[in-house]
Amino acid sequence: MADLVVVGLGPAGRALTHRAHAAGLAVVAVDPAPDRAWTPTYAMWADELPAWLDRRVVAADVAGPRVVAVREHVVDREYVVLDNAIFRAALDTGSARVVTGRALHLDGSAVTLGDGTVLRARHLVDARGLRAGGGAAEQTAYGIVVPAAAAGPALGDAPALFMDWRRDNGTTTDDPPSFLYAVPVGNGRVLLEETCLVGRPALPVSALRERLLTRLSHRGVDVPADAEVEKVRFPVEAPRPGGDALAFGSRGALMHPGTGYSVAASLGAVDDLVGALVAGDDPGKALWPRPARTVRALREVGLRALLALPAPLVPEFFDDFFALPPQLQRAYLSQRIEPRATASAMWTLFRHASMPVRRTLVGAALPRHR
Repeated sequence: MADLVVVGLGPAGRALTHRAHAAGLAVVAVDPAPDRAWTPTYAMWADELPAWLDRRVVAADVAGPRVVAVREHVVDREYVVLDNAIFRAALDTGSARVVTGRALHLDGSAVTLGDGTVLRARHLVDARGLRAGGGAAEQTAYGIVVPAAAAGPALGDAPALFMDWRRDNGTTTDDPPSFLYAVPVGNGRVLLEETCLVGRPALPVSALRERLLTRLSHRGVDVPADAEVEKVRFPVEAPRPGGDALAFGSRGALMHPGTGYSVAASLGAVDDLVGALVAGDDPGKALWPRPARTVRALREVGLRALLALPAPLVPEFFDDFFALPPQLQRAYLSQRIEPRATASAMWTLFRHASMPVRRTLVGAALPRHR
């Protein structure tokens, strides 16, 4: 019997397979299309790259990306965009057994595939990601990849725009907001993407396309007819940890519900999970110690605040956030098992926020009645 079955070979599942195999575990991995190329844009803060991952996975790096809210801010943190092909290859599955198939049923130690095959192991981890729909809050986006020279008017003098909330996208302050995300992706190319951070429901991708084209037209960007397109729609909420199979990655609630980022958290948590499997400890407890569960609860408060913020207050909220000291920004965005640091970031923002923003934050923190 294998030590571990991993269901799903996206970044989280492949990272788990890679690290578990490197630790000497007998691993079986299953995916409907295990050799498919990865097409989404994966990015993270440079300090989130684990030491075991080859730095050559970085396609582009930016020191001091900008945020434009009420004011302009320089984020004192290096941001990196990954090369998907190199990243995927770096997460080598080694001699792990890779099975092509679709999982139909999972329990604690077995997965049944569509053709009736049953794969058993001492441990089973579900890393299939999350499907859009079902009423969960979602993030949506529409982007194009253009030559850096063509993207210049959109960026101005910024090396990258992590968030640009300016309303030159054809909307008014009363419309649901979206922002421009503009980052280099390597090989002299730049992704220009109109993003709805979170919504229940989120803005349609078609509406974001119109907003992006309007914004780029206002800034004098000539969009090539053959520009590569990226369309994004995914849930930012996952079921609470528990159930018949341990979940990992975005399916396992490692996605930050206020940002939509999950790959860095998955890479950062994978060795805790593998270490527990090797030692014979409870992998669920290793992945979700009490501090991590507390941070998750605090982040859920943050998500409720984002969903409840009136549209005119959204730029003000992010103006307050990116005025925080860098260590508090980092704590809220990246630190998964340090609740005091997360709470400190949230409290500091609250103290500096205007009364209308404060009222929304208080409402988000109040107990919910079902």
